[in-house]
Amino acid sequence: TASAQRVVLITGCSSGIGLAIAVMLARDEMKRYYGNNIHQRFCKNTTVQLLCICLPVSMSMIEPGPVHTEFEMKMFADVSKKEYVGTDPETLHHFRTCYLPSAANIFQGLGQTPEDIAKCTKKVIESPRPPFRNLTNPLYTPIVALKYADETGSLSVHTFYHMLYNLGGVMHVSLSILKCLSCGCLRRQAISPT
Repeated sequence: TASAQRVVLITGCSSGIGLAIAVMLARDEMKRYYGNNIHQRFCKNTTVQLLCICLPVSMSMIEPGPVHTEFEMKMFADVSKKEYVGTDPETLHHFRTCYLPSAANIFQGLGQTPEDIAKCTKKVIESPRPPFRNLTNPLYTPIVALKYADETGSLSVHTFYHMLYNLGGVMHVSLSILKCLSCGCLRRQAISPT
């Protein structure tokens, strides 16, 4: 019934994660979610007045880490082609030969699809008492732990610097292994008794 439906407000669902979540909720077989295209109404009005309504609201934060989207691919392509006028040659060399390939490798090794994140988000939405923080990618846990361990951010920056410049080979091998493990190519096949 319509009264049993939940209203989920997704801001920015024209592509990527937002679109994947909207599509997944729209395809819910039990029709538990109410969908409405409010984007057109908001864009037509120059001033939008929102009425203050008291509803039982639960809020959760979804932390996906790197995501495989068209935006990611376009960003790496644009950044690699861009001319950085006024940048000293040494900085530009490190940026192009060390940082960019490593960043792309991290996105490929740790990244999830918008559909993966939509599945995790739907579980959070359907949970009666969801936790506030929800990490969708267990491979991203060490990076998040570094951020929580030091609020200033210097620990994570120094760790990445060390991994990039002192342990670059180890980092690339580790990410290759993670890619292989996360895609399922090393998982054991179930053997049927028949």
